[in-house]
Amino acid sequence: MRTPLIAGNWKLFKTIGEATALVNDLKPLVASTSGVEIVVAPVFTALSRVSEAMAGSNIHLAAQNCYWEEEGAFTGEVAPKLLKDAGCSHVIIGHSERRQYFGETDGTVNKKAKAAIAAGLTAIVCVGETLAEREADKTFAVIETQVTGGLEGFSVESLTHAVIAYEPVWAIGTGKTASDAQAQEVHAVIRGLVAKLFGQAAADGIRILYGGSVKPDNVKGLMAQTDIDGALVGGASLKADSFAAIVNFAA
Repeated sequence: MRTPLIAGNWKLFKTIGEATALVNDLKPLVASTSGVEIVVAPVFTALSRVSEAMAGSNIHLAAQNCYWEEEGAFTGEVAPKLLKDAGCSHVIIGHSERRQYFGETDGTVNKKAKAAIAAGLTAIVCVGETLAEREADKTFAVIETQVTGGLEGFSVESLTHAVIAYEPVWAIGTGKTASDAQAQEVHAVIRGLVAKLFGQAAADGIRILYGGSVKPDNVKGLMAQTDIDGALVGGASLKADSFAAIVNFAA
């Protein structure tokens, strides 16, 4: 059985005080939740303080990005071991906004994911097509390129420390959500690609999350799909009650 993972990507929101307040509000709402891995991803500046605030809870900490070198003359970058030092157990890599605005490629995603896993973090590797690509019937080709490139050179063992997040770019922050069937179709393709690359056992074990305007009122339908193992939540994770409702989708 794959343990569902619900991750809240806070993007460029929340000061240190606001971030710690949010996690303090969230803790009692999910304290009795079992069978779900809960992750939140604040901005870099809030990581260590949020880590202290969530100590002893069932919430895990993620960063929103990392660099692939351990140290050196790389001004403005943050290494995986520094994220680990700040209290992180997870890191989001290759989010569509990183690809769109900051030049992320399948190659840089691959290097970051390998470095994150080597440092003891779980890498949440993001893939997804744009609206133009979907309308041109290129969804599966794009997904295959991103999955293959992002996981190139991985061992079966290292793959156990990775999670894939499918986030159709056209559904992020737009209020549009892929239908349950659309999301399931792509998730099944991703699992098939992992089976082709790493074997069926690896494919059966890896968790594939859906991201793209996930809300309390659509999460149950998504989570009922065979190959959807969780959610990467954006806007709805910025309020404790709405994120808790998503975490507690099975309640």
